[in-house]
Order: sequence, then C-alpha cells, then structure tokens
Amino acid sequence: MRKASYGIRGRVIGLAVVPMAIIGVLLLFQLIVGKIEDLDQSLRTRAASIARQLAPAAEYGVASGNTEVLQTLLEKVANEPDVRGVAVFADNGQGLSQVGLGTWTEPAQGRLPTDRIHQIEYKDRLVYYAPITRTEVMVEDYSLVDESAAQPGTQTRLLGWVGLDVSRSATFKSQREAILRSLVILLAGLGVSLYLAWRIGRQIIGPILALTHTVSRIGEGHLDERVAQTGQAELGSLQRGVNHMATHLQSMQDQMQEKIDQATARLVYQASHDALTGLINRSEFEQRLERTLLSALQQDREHALCYMDLDQFKVINDTCGHAAGDELLRQLALLLKSNLRERDTLARLGGDEFALLLENCSIPDALAVADTFRAEVQRFRFKWGDRIFAVGMSAGMVAINRDSDTAASLLSAADAACYVAKDRGRNQIHVYEGSDHDLVRHRGEIQWVTRIQRALEEHRLRLAWQEIRRTDSTGEAPSHVELLLRMVDDDGSEILPMAFIPAAERYSIMPALDSWVIEETLHVCQRYILAKREQHCLFAINLSGASLKDPEFRRMLLVRLQENSALGPHLCFEITETAAIGNLAVVNEFIDAMRGFGCSFALDDFGSGLSSFIYLKNLKVDYLKIDGAFVRDIASNPIDYAMVEAIHRIGNQMGLKTVAEYVESEQTLALLRQIGVDYVQGNGVRSPEPLDTLCTQS
Repeated sequence: MRKASYGIRGRVIGLAVVPMAIIGVLLLFQLIVGKIEDLDQSLRTRAASIARQLAPAAEYGVASGNTEVLQTLLEKVANEPDVRGVAVFADNGQGLSQVGLGTWTEPAQGRLPTDRIHQIEYKDRLVYYAPITRTEVMVEDYSLVDESAAQPGTQTRLLGWVGLDVSRSATFKSQREAILRSLVILLAGLGVSLYLAWRIGRQIIGPILALTHTVSRIGEGHLDERVAQTGQAELGSLQRGVNHMATHLQSMQDQMQEKIDQATARLVYQASHDALTGLINRSEFEQRLERTLLSALQQDREHALCYMDLDQFKVINDTCGHAAGDELLRQLALLLKSNLRERDTLARLGGDEFALLLENCSIPDALAVADTFRAEVQRFRFKWGDRIFAVGMSAGMVAINRDSDTAASLLSAADAACYVAKDRGRNQIHVYEGSDHDLVRHRGEIQWVTRIQRALEEHRLRLAWQEIRRTDSTGEAPSHVELLLRMVDDDGSEILPMAFIPAAERYSIMPALDSWVIEETLHVCQRYILAKREQHCLFAINLSGASLKDPEFRRMLLVRLQENSALGPHLCFEITETAAIGNLAVVNEFIDAMRGFGCSFALDDFGSGLSSFIYLKNLKVDYLKIDGAFVRDIASNPIDYAMVEAIHRIGNQMGLKTVAEYVESEQTLALLRQIGVDYVQGNGVRSPEPLDTLCTQS
C-alpha cells in the first residue's frame, strides 16, 4: 500500500490544527455531556417538584370526593411545560380524575410506596407518583389523670396518589440543539485555526519552497541558479549553504568540463592517430583517401597513393625484441615526417606498413617524393645497444584519378604493387598498372587465399590416395599409399593441389592445410586398423616447410600421436628436399620425435636441389623419392637415366628405399626395374582414387 506524502505546508497546518481539533473535540464532548445531564436533571427536578406540590393540593379534593376541584387543579398542572398527563388516584388505585395522556398501571397494582415520591423512567417520558396523605392529630379528653401525664398523638393516613407523566422530547430537542451549536462553534474554531495555520505555514514554507525550487534547478544542471537570502537564523544559514553549494558545484563543473574537453580531445586524437608513432591511423587515412578520391572523381584532379613496407623490420624485431621494433618505427616516423610536404598525408596502417597520400600530385612527381623517402630510409642506421642495423623500404604506388574505383581497391592495388617491389628485390618503388604480369599473378594468389580459407571453413577439402607399389609386386593389395589433397570447387569439380598450394605456401596457409590433412589421415588410419586388415599399410603424408617450422603444428601432431600411439607405425611423412635443407636442425629434431612413435620419413623430390648429395647423409629418412623430372623422360634421355641410377645407387648404399615418381608407361616401369628401384608411383602404376575406395580394397 502506498503511503501518503505530505508537504511541508501540510505538515505545518496539521501541526497547528490537529492538536486544536483534538482538544476542541474533547472539550465539546465534555460540554455536551454536561449539558445533556443538566437538562435531564432539570427536567427531573421540576417534575418531582410539581408532583410534590400537587399531592398536598389534591388532599382536600380526594378527602371530600370533590372531583371538580381535582379536575380544575389537574388542568392547571397539565398546562405546565413538558407535562403529558396528570391523574389522581384513590388509595385503592381507583382513578378519581385525569387530564392529558398517560398510562397508569402502577396504582392499581398496589406497588407504590406511601412515604415518598416514586419515579418510573421510560425512554421518552418520566412518570412520578406522589402519595396523598392526611395527618391527623389525636388529642385525648381530660381525665383524672395528671395533666402532665397527658400527651397529644399524630396519625398519617393514605388517601391516594397523584400521578404525573412528563415528556422528555423537549429535553432531547434541547440536547440536539446544544450539540449542533457546539459543533458549529467547533467547526468555526477549526476554520479559524486552519486559516491561521495556513497563514503561518505560508510564511514558514515560502522560503523553503524557494530553496526547493533552487535545489531542483541546480539538480537539472542550472548551476548558476541562486536563492534570495531573505531568512534569518537557521533559515538564513540554510539559504547561504545552498548558494555556497551551488557556487562550489559550478566551480567543480567548470573544472570537470575542462577535463572532459581535454579527455575528448585526447580521445579524438587517439581515435585518428597511431599511439606509437603519432601518425594518423588506418581509419583516419581511409577517410582522407575517400575525400581525395571524391575530389578526383568530381573535379577531375590527379593524386597519388603510395603504400610503403619496411624490408628488414622482422629481422630487427626477432633479433632484438618488440621494444627495439617499436623504437625503430618511432624513429622512422620522425624521419619520414621531416620530409613530408605540407599538403601530404603520412599514416601508419599497422605493423611496419605506412601509407603516403599525395594530393594534387602527378605520378612522376609522386615517384620523386617517394624515392626521397626510400633514399632517406636506406641511409638511416638503427642503433640498438651495441648493434647497428640497415633498413630498406619497398613501395607500391597507384594513381588516383577519374578512372579510379573505390578507396578499398586503391589500397589493394598499392599493396599489390608494394608486394611486386618486394618480389623484385626490395628497396624499390613499383607503380601499379592493370596489365602488369606480376600484379596479375599476385592478384590470382590473393584470390586463391580467399578460396582456400572458404574451403577450410565450408569443409570442401578431400583426400585421394595413390599406390606406391613395389617394383617386384605381383598384384597384391596396396600396402603403401600416398594421400593427396584435393579442393572441391563451387561447381563441385576437383581442383588439384598444384593450382592452390603455391598461394598457400606464399601466404602461410600451409600449416592450416597440413593440420587438416593430419586429422583426416589419423581418422583413415584408425578406420583401417579397426577393419583388422592382415596386411600392414603405410600412409604417406606431405608436410610443408612452413608446417615443419611451426611449433604449434609440431606440438599438435605430437599430442595426437601421444593420444593414440598405435597409429605411428602406419604413418610416413614426406618432406621436400628444399624444406629439409632449409630447416635441417628442426627437421632432424622432428624426425627423432616422430620415430619414437614408429613413424617413417621420406625425402620428396630428391635431386631438384643444388646440394642434394651433400645434405643427404645428415637427414635421417627411410625413403628417397626421386624427382619426377628425372623419371618422366628416362626412356628417351640418357642423362635422366644416369641420374636416376646414381640416386638409387647412393640411396641403396645408405640403406634407403628408393621411390620413382611420375611413372607413366610400361617402358619407364621396365627401365626402373632394370635399375633396381624399390618402389614406383604414377598413373602408369595406379591413378589416384577417392579415399573411400581405400578401405574396400582386398
């Protein structure tokens, strides 16, 4: 239940009126009760007096039996106020005379006292009975007795009764009138008190309401609001306190607003600038690029966008740590800003990537500005501790004119041109042209990156298998197979790995692809073991150099084999010669770890490198896969034949099994048997098949 809420004025009025009302009601009650008792007692006294006086007056009439005298007497009494009726009765209760109303039953019943007035009370009337008596003096005759001995005597004899019936209605009416008058007086007093309390409350709460209004306005934010100081004593102190509070709040608000403005300015600056270098950030740069592009489209102006990337930043970052890398970026930002023209915009896009927006500048002029930047960076030497580093910068440039597309496409084109500059030897500037072959290849690879990522997300990768058969095999079930990766295109067709693997290697997606292949291979191997085949089958998996160098990939593979070590003897990891030679220590460490689970290793594409035989003795592999470039033309090229024969002989000498790839014909197969190669693989032996068919082979 909601409680009533009273304001100050209501409380003041209540404080003044309620006590007075309570006292007035109590006094009124006391007066009314007293008045009622007085009126009632007055009626009783008057009625008793009439009855008392009437009884002696009626004695003669009763004694003489003169009813006329009695009738006259009773009529006079009946004229008295409030008298309803009056009657005279004989001593036997018989009525002698009666005037007015009245029901007289008591005299006949003989229950009335003879020595006093008897009162009977009804709701609306009072009835009185007064005895009519005669006192007789008894005097004895003179006798012979001594006179002093003779005594007179009295005798009281009952003659009858006088009955008086008095109405109480007039008394009740007088009582009601007294109550109404008292109520009117009380209400009038309360009204006067209420008016006086209202006047007093108004004088008291006027300043308080002014204070309330001022405080409310201050709460709404009008801190310049003040209350007029009209009060004295406590009220005056309160008014001064409110004004002082408002002044203090206004001062605090001014200080807070100043801090907010400063913080807002910092946030605005931080939102548009790079925290490390103080240059504008990517978001702000893209907005300025949009405005610049709009001016080119609408006003036919020419501008230039230059995308710059440091060449040796990763070396410094990895060698000396991120603190050194951050310091290098700060120093280079200061260096580049010192060569900046007033109307140009330099931004840090992220990492070691910078962008330069040259407004109202042709490509030749932009090339001159960008080359100045490149030369400054090339001359710059970064000192960290006792080490000094040289830094280079590659840049890609694109024109902004009426033929330009979107800001995003301009950034993409400049980025692609920068990539080409790096690919062509670094520390140079490349201008974007739509017909550039290198740019076309780069764009193709970028598109492949997106398609590979989509294939991973949409589960559109598949595995095929191809048998690696012993050259002396007589047609038994496959015991050694290589698992080959395929991508399913949007139209459902299969895409061979040679189409997308180069892009995956260049853009570091190979660990993700190899992880997927590992997971699928382990599932296949598990199914093969659960099928309880009598023949042992070895599953060969290709691993890229990027995956071998990735600690997370190596840790994942180690965990999987620890969870199910029974799969190890069924796995053979194929490592390319290039990847192995480039990461010799890592590869040998990986081989040792995997051999603990019984895994095998094959060196793939052997013979394609310049130092193949030098590093072969340092690699702990089990199989030597001869590069298909030598095997394909072995029947027609004596040099290829000699190379295959030499590789087989060296492998055999080292205790390695040799595998010849790209065996496409029976003639090639016969020559390989003649050389003594242990295993052959190719479409001439068995074409790749879907993985589902592997477990159905007998």
